[in-house]
Amino acid sequence: MNKIEEMKKIRDEILVLKGSPLYEYRVMNNFLPVIGEGSHDAKMMFVGEAPGRNEAKTGRPFCGAAGKVLDQLLEHINVDRKSVYVTNIVKDRPPENRDPTVMEIEVYGPFLNRQIEIIKPRVIVALGRYAMGYIMKKFELDLALEPISKAHGKSYSTQIVWKDSSRKPIDLDIVVQYHPCVAVYNPNNLPNLKKDFEILKTY
Repeated sequence: MNKIEEMKKIRDEILVLKGSPLYEYRVMNNFLPVIGEGSHDAKMMFVGEAPGRNEAKTGRPFCGAAGKVLDQLLEHINVDRKSVYVTNIVKDRPPENRDPTVMEIEVYGPFLNRQIEIIKPRVIVALGRYAMGYIMKKFELDLALEPISKAHGKSYSTQIVWKDSSRKPIDLDIVVQYHPCVAVYNPNNLPNLKKDFEILKTY
């Protein structure tokens, strides 16, 4: 399978994921699962927490107020959004935009893992504390975990052997950022987010 077919397979599986605690809520509200969008060959992959209302209505990640902030942050570092891949850990909207639960992260996490394998990014940008916790633990950086108030704007290096590769370890950096929504709730936070994003110019 090529990358497009592999991503479609993930989408098709999530569409009928009746074992998800968010499945009935999605169907009841005529929402769509939000799989992700962008380049399947991206060197930079952004992982948020879960879709909001606008995202669930359109099936597109970061297309609401937080998405506008993300667009500004990418523009600040001269990165075309189409050149990166943007997704969330949880692919369905939790009610009332609440935080994702441990069970929801466990249900949807394997789909994110597959997306990472498909894209094979050089850097994964974790947006928010839930994404930070999941990504850091996935890549065995547990010991480096610290509160996001200290971790934001930092890079953590590791190595990975992609499943379908020649078994040669590849460098992978995890960059932690505040979730763009912090600038939605308080626009005064935007300059600090822009400053944090400047670390991504390295890549």
